[in-house]
Amino acid sequence: MIGIGGGGDAVGSLAVAHNFEAAGVETVLGGVAWERLVVDPIAGPRPLVEIVGARALAAGAAVVDPEIGATTPEGAHFCESRLASFLGRPTILVDVTEGPAVAASGIEAAADELECDIVILVDVGGDAIATGSEPGLASPLCDAVMIAAGSMLGSLPCVLGVLGAGCDGELEPPEVLERVAALARAGAWLGTLGVPPEAATEIERAAEVATTEASVLVARAARGAVGPTEIRGGRRTVELGPVAALCFVFDLVAALPELPLARAVAGAGSIGKARDALAALGISTELDWEEDRVAG
Repeated sequence: MIGIGGGGDAVGSLAVAHNFEAAGVETVLGGVAWERLVVDPIAGPRPLVEIVGARALAAGAAVVDPEIGATTPEGAHFCESRLASFLGRPTILVDVTEGPAVAASGIEAAADELECDIVILVDVGGDAIATGSEPGLASPLCDAVMIAAGSMLGSLPCVLGVLGAGCDGELEPPEVLERVAALARAGAWLGTLGVPPEAATEIERAAEVATTEASVLVARAARGAVGPTEIRGGRRTVELGPVAALCFVFDLVAALPELPLARAVAGAGSIGKARDALAALGISTELDWEEDRVAG
């Protein structure tokens, strides 16, 4: 289970993992080595050489030991480091700085190392399935690179889960559902998972040690919260409701024709070139925002 948006998406992945573990399936959680500025004041994702404490598997990924953790050179803990400590078992960090192909090789190495036979990419919010035309879209880059990486895994099966429609304050819930419908028409929608009370509790407990806003809103929705809720220091408003406590699951291969942003970055050899590919489509990204914020 890999949270694909950076930041706290790995915490939201707990909700998906719970569904599988309840059926007796072992899971390994992970995410991308890209913390938001509130945690890491350096703009952009971190390469493996800047991840302290984690054990590199290959170009593209590293294992985080729960006893050792993983930080930036400046000492900022990655969400996956906090999560490893919380769970008492290893997590995975994926490096997206060299683009989708290298990230894919890292995911494959991690799956081999930890004996995983399927990869589930988890996005919290729904921006991962955006077309790029949505007015609230703000952080499409990391998701697009990771989905492109998922499409390059060869014989290793990969599916995409979209959890907590609208919980990141970007796409509105109706916009997410419109995209779910488009993927259903493409034959990609495999089913839908819920967030039971015990999964909501685990998310809330994990969020006490790992910084995340969107994943906590998934837990609140699972407990029946409804109505507008401010996040990002009041910059964004989320409309909570029951749909925010669902995870829509898609066949990644079947979904790819309906995911133009992932297709646009597929050939990029670096995160910068992936950003350029989206810029050519008129799409601003989280890397642009972070660099502007740091410069300003």
